[in-house]
Amino acid sequence: MTGLEPHVAIRLKHIFPRIPKAQTDDFVFPNDQAHCADLDWFCSRYPLAMSDGDVVSLRGGRLEFEATQAELERILTPDYVPPAYLGLRPGQVVRPYQGQAVEVALRRKGLLLGDDLGLGKTYTAGAFMLKPGTLPAAVVVQTHLQVQWTEKLTAFTTLRVHKIKGTKPYDLPPADVYIFKYSQLLGWVDFLRTGYFKTVIYDEVQELRTGSASGKGSAAHVLSDNAEFRIGLSATPIYNYGTEIWNIMRAIDSAVLGPTGDFTREWTDGTGAMKDPEALGTYLREQHVFIRRTKRDVGQQVPPINRIVEIVDTDEKAMQDMAKLAQALALKVTTGSFTERGQAARELDLLARHTTGVAKARSVAAYVRILLDADVPVLLMGWHRDVYDTWLKDLAEFKPVMYTGSESPTQKEEAKRAFLAGETNLFIMSLRSGAGLDGLQHRCSTVVFGELDWSPKVHEQIIGRLDREGQEEQVTAIYLNSEDGSDPPMVDLLGLKASQSTAIVDPGRLFEAVHSDASRIKLLAQQFLGKKRAQPTPVTEPEFVLT
Repeated sequence: MTGLEPHVAIRLKHIFPRIPKAQTDDFVFPNDQAHCADLDWFCSRYPLAMSDGDVVSLRGGRLEFEATQAELERILTPDYVPPAYLGLRPGQVVRPYQGQAVEVALRRKGLLLGDDLGLGKTYTAGAFMLKPGTLPAAVVVQTHLQVQWTEKLTAFTTLRVHKIKGTKPYDLPPADVYIFKYSQLLGWVDFLRTGYFKTVIYDEVQELRTGSASGKGSAAHVLSDNAEFRIGLSATPIYNYGTEIWNIMRAIDSAVLGPTGDFTREWTDGTGAMKDPEALGTYLREQHVFIRRTKRDVGQQVPPINRIVEIVDTDEKAMQDMAKLAQALALKVTTGSFTERGQAARELDLLARHTTGVAKARSVAAYVRILLDADVPVLLMGWHRDVYDTWLKDLAEFKPVMYTGSESPTQKEEAKRAFLAGETNLFIMSLRSGAGLDGLQHRCSTVVFGELDWSPKVHEQIIGRLDREGQEEQVTAIYLNSEDGSDPPMVDLLGLKASQSTAIVDPGRLFEAVHSDASRIKLLAQQFLGKKRAQPTPVTEPEFVLT
């Protein structure tokens, strides 16, 4: 588009924000349905001279856009009935809301599926791969989920599944679905360029939130660019600030948010925070590139999460020792050179979180003992090895099992088996190991956060391991926080991050009542104290405060 009058060029740049503000002539647009629709509308206001071929192309693209939008709206209506699926195992079905997502992805070719935890996003992906023209497919998962995905797909469908072994390419055996770990992508990047895979599905797609800054992100972009269909699965796609959504959408639909510079200029305030996260969430829905249904949306009536925040005591000596070192690091953060400030800030963060976790570890163990003495299965969340060691020592009589970064996939599967079999009531898990894990809901409804994560979505992912289909009780999430150390500032920042991600993922649902009922816990505490008084030899436990 050339030769525009200044006032027309100004108007054009308002409507198409991806055009650099400094550009004055020779505007170029991609020939896709969305641009055809917008440009045809623009030409009705500012008529332009065009060849007959361009007119036909422009208006044809607009008509295709309108037809596609009408079809997508029809699919998403409550009375839509998806077509039947061939390739399901006997007794397996695709639910209507899952079928809707499949049909949208087929037409849109790029979809971020953000359905609530427990609504069967894995099964939606399996149903998609039963559609003609979608195979072979690559499914990319976190390290500990390769076995779980294989088991679910083979139990749900007749698809042939192969688990990728190692980071060095080899001759792939005949299969329909190839399951990669995110950590394997970079080693296979040259093969991913060949376009062998028609479909790519990213499970827990928030793994790509750092984009090309990581090897797996760069390899994922290569895989996406050479696949026809791209689907991302995650109920919590944004772990920190809203700007992560650009990296995620780059792997699903690279055009929907435009180049990174345009996205940063138009959608962010320059600090990493979004100007209007609700508007962005609404825009992604309008483009039908993001679908999210809650349990309530699909007719699952479940009680609200019972969230309880308790203040526990900390080891004063540990906190005092930390204060001395923290003071020196804080001085570097404020007065040192650029490099010194960055290094000191990282060390201060690590020091504060580690010391806080260790200082309250025995109090956390004492609190969890109350639940275990009442025969309540507990999912106990932490982060530091020193903290785990304290819990393992203080709660050894309950035969705890571990699911952290130190265990192999085989050891993790055995820990899960033992917990589900009732051989133990204590399942200690790392904060960042919970994504995608399924089955715990059949055994447990209580999660205790002995340490916090910087991202609120990590907490949601963990709660979602219990609050999903198959759970027969109300889920209780207990946060055991200290009044000192890293917990207070982390709680403050978690609120800001949660407001950013919630506005994008759930526009209009930013403010929701938080259900909190500590009466059951207090009854258990009274029962526990009664048992201790009956014992001839008193047992000393760290104190904690019930609020």
